[in-house]
Order: sequence, then C-alpha cells, then structure tokens
Amino acid sequence: MIKNKIYLPLFIGLAIAIGVLIGSNLNFNRKSVLFSTNSNEAKIKRLINYIQYDYVDEVDTDSLLDNVITDMLVKLDPHSVYIPKEEMQRVTENMQGSFVGIGVAFLMHKDSITVTNVIDKGPSEKAGIKAGDRIILADNDSLVGKNLLKKAGVLKNEEGTFSGSQKISETILKALKGEPETKVNVTVYRRSTNEVLKFPITRGEVAIKSVSAHYMITPTLGYIRIDRFARTTYDEFKKSLDELITEGMSSVILDLRGNPGGFMDIANSIVDEFLEDGKLIVFTKNKRGNVDKSFSTKRGDFEKGKVYVLIDQNSASASEIVAGALQDNDKGTIIGRRSFGKGLVQQEMDLGDGSAVRLTTSRYYTPTGRSIQKPYSHTNSSDYENDYIERIHNGELISRDSIKVDDELKYTTPKGKIVYGGGGIIPDVFVPIDTLNTYSNRLYGRLNDFIFEYIDNHRSELDEWELNDFVENFDKDNRIFDQYLKQLDLNSPISPESKANLKMYFNAIIARSLFEDIGYFIITQANDNMILKVLELESGNKK
Repeated sequence: MIKNKIYLPLFIGLAIAIGVLIGSNLNFNRKSVLFSTNSNEAKIKRLINYIQYDYVDEVDTDSLLDNVITDMLVKLDPHSVYIPKEEMQRVTENMQGSFVGIGVAFLMHKDSITVTNVIDKGPSEKAGIKAGDRIILADNDSLVGKNLLKKAGVLKNEEGTFSGSQKISETILKALKGEPETKVNVTVYRRSTNEVLKFPITRGEVAIKSVSAHYMITPTLGYIRIDRFARTTYDEFKKSLDELITEGMSSVILDLRGNPGGFMDIANSIVDEFLEDGKLIVFTKNKRGNVDKSFSTKRGDFEKGKVYVLIDQNSASASEIVAGALQDNDKGTIIGRRSFGKGLVQQEMDLGDGSAVRLTTSRYYTPTGRSIQKPYSHTNSSDYENDYIERIHNGELISRDSIKVDDELKYTTPKGKIVYGGGGIIPDVFVPIDTLNTYSNRLYGRLNDFIFEYIDNHRSELDEWELNDFVENFDKDNRIFDQYLKQLDLNSPISPESKANLKMYFNAIIARSLFEDIGYFIITQANDNMILKVLELESGNKK
C-alpha cells in the first residue's frame, strides 16, 4: 500500500495553493500581441456583445469569458493557465514572498479563530498578540461562530467541508489583510488570563517563507529545505547557506521534495552557488528558435562542497532545473524518485482587467541538451493528470527498474554519466516510497484536535522548552502520548512499527507548533529514508 502524505497540522490561515509553475525574466516580444487587431479578436468581441444585449436571458458575460479563456488554454498545454482577477492577489503574494496583513497563523477550532503562531517581528508581535489568543472582532466585524459563517456565506450543507473552510478562511483574511500602514482594531479573548483585549494593529508587510528549515544534521552535514522558488527565495537560501557554512558545513542536503517550482532566475542563482565559473545551467528555446543560455559565475560560495539533492514525483519546474543542472555538470548526487517532468516555461501576461494568463513561451533544456518535459496531448489531458496513478501501477515508486527510459533520449555528462530526457529527472540514487507505514484515519484522525487542545491547555509550560531539549526528552515516558491512544478506542492492537511511527509524528507536530517547521523536520528525519541514504553515502565517503 502506498503511503499517503500527511498534512498536519492544517493552518488554513496560511494555506496557499501552489500550482506547478515556472516564471522567468526571459525576454519576450509582446508588441505584436498587445497592439495588433485581427478578425478573430473582432469575432470574439462581437459574440460577447450579441450575448450581452440580445440573448434571451441575463448572462454574466465576465464569467462566460473566463470559462472560454480557460477552455482555450487547456487545449494548448497542461501549464498555460488563466488567473482570474479574484485570485491574482493571492498568486502574486505567494510568488513575491510577502503579503500585507497583521502577521499571524491561525486555525478554526470549535467555531473560533485561534492564533497558532505569531510571525516574528510582524505587526501582531509588535502589538502584543500571543499564540492561543482567540480573535473575536476585526474592527466591527464579528469573527466568531454563526456570525462568521453568515458573513462567509457558508451554507448549512457546507459546514465542516473543505469548501466551507475555504470560504471562512477567505473571509478572515479579507478582514485582517489590507493596504500598508492601515489600521485594524483586533479584539481577542486571552484564555490564559481570562481577559478580552483590544489591540490596534498597523498592517504591514509580512514575509511568506519559502525556505522552511535549515540546520546541521551532523557536525559537517547541513540541511536546507526549499518549498518553492519565490522572489525572496535566493536571499533566504543564501542566508541559510552562510549560517551553515559558519557552523562547519562541508556537505549539504538540498531538499526539493514536493517543490512545484517558481522563478527560473531564482533557481539559476541557487545553482550558481554550487558550480564553478562558466558552467551552463540551463537554456531555453522559443518557437522562433531563439536560444537563451544561463551560465554560472565566480560568486559561488559552495563550489567545493558536496551536494545531495532530494527529489520526488512532486518536484517540478525550477526544482528540476536545479537538479538537472547539478546532475549534468557532475556536481553532487541526486537522490529519490523520478521528478514530475515539466520542461515548459511560462510568461505571465496582464489582460488589462486585473486578470492574467501564464502562457507557455518556450521550452527549457538541461546543460546536456535534454528536455525533461513528459509527453502530453493537446486534446486529452487525462493521461497527464493521472501520471502519478500510472507511476503507482507500473511500480516505479518502489523499483528503479520500472522507470521507463527512451534510448533515443540518452545523454552523457562530461564525466561519462548516462542521463535521460523525456520525462523528469531520474535520480542517481533511487529511494523507494515507504510502503511499510500507512497513515490510517483510525490512528491519525483525531491527532490534530488532541494536539491543539493539549498545547492550548499547557501553553505556559511548553513555552519553557528549548528545541534540542524537546527533541531529546519530550514525553519520554509516553504519558501524554498514552492519553491520545486511550481516546482512539481501537478494536485491534497497533503494531509496534505503527505505534512508533505515530509517536514520532505526535512529537513532530507539537514541535512544529512550538518551533515552526525546523522542529518537525529534525524529529521526522530519524525515519526519513532519503536522509538516511545520504548519511549512508556520507559514511561510505569517509572510509
């Protein structure tokens, strides 16, 4: 049975859906597109006018046009997409790496908004908001119970559903976010002191992290996890890299698992830290045959260090540029499973009304000249969308031998390594997906609620823990963990392996709440097969 990814805890306040995308600073000649007129354009305008003025019923032509644009782009390729104006701000914030708001993470618990984390140096921290505070009002807008459901337009049959939660989250964000330097009066209930407190908060820019964790695994091996390639990612990465070098790092794990991509130039800058001067990183080619090449410079600060890049079936776009550039230049070791396989480059184009399209304008190629774009159909997208299911069925998630390669797409690196194009980056060292542990609802279904309530009831004592001490000593006697197990009312015993895995995630999720993602990853790395493989390789290299 294939292991399902566990998404715990669900911080809907910061949940931002990220598509598989790649942006760039490529030169693009838009003049002919923006200023030309033709019969097709006139035809569309005339049809819209006919529908608007002559159709028998009232029709929302804006919505109709949105659907037409979406359908049109679907017929081009899987990654040319339309971004409606309602979604444009969210998408822009995510890729720019910041938003304007009050700087808190929150979740809904029993009809109330509970602050789970106050972002360091953000507006709320400066104002005095604390984790555990319940947000009651934003100015005069009630954000509690039925009032919140009504304001969000949540129907009775939507309560407790994903769509209902989405509506609630959007309503909360709309109340808390705004223009820079504007004020919002936030009223909270502080359970620890049984007080209702009012905080005037000046909205400001709040960073959205894209480098979620960095730390030393051993005295010489560091770890950096990149979640996406946003505009701020290189600066975050460089700061992390410099800190770990100062701590004695000579080898680094670059974790790109689940990373859907982002800006190409940011990916190139990160690769530049590892390659010597003058090495080809990537090149692109458009339909006119114009080629744009990117090369490394002399500025790399880790050119002599060892690099291990972790990838999986959800590593895409800019992630694949990084992995492909390092693999083709014989720098470091790629570890994991075959990556997603997206070799198309999109350019974002404004449509004039706040909406935009991300249109595929070129293909990119790794330094050896291979395209890693997997096949797709212009008329039927089902095979492309079901590629992951196909990987499960053909066995390639558990066996390297099941990965299909095309000998006509075989390439050779400068040191003679054989690599393949045609559908993702095939790792140098294959690590199968873990099929031994399954995350069943009977074991994990109540985990979020239990951990939330435990933290909420023991916040002051939990705040006394330091990260390293927590990792080594928290709940060593299983007293807290056993309380959770008693709530499960299991009909059959848990296997020792499942119990140990559950305990690991139990501690890891509490650690994430207290110490952000670094706490989660430090604890879960003990059972992370890819990291264990790196440690094995490092040990072998030192013999």
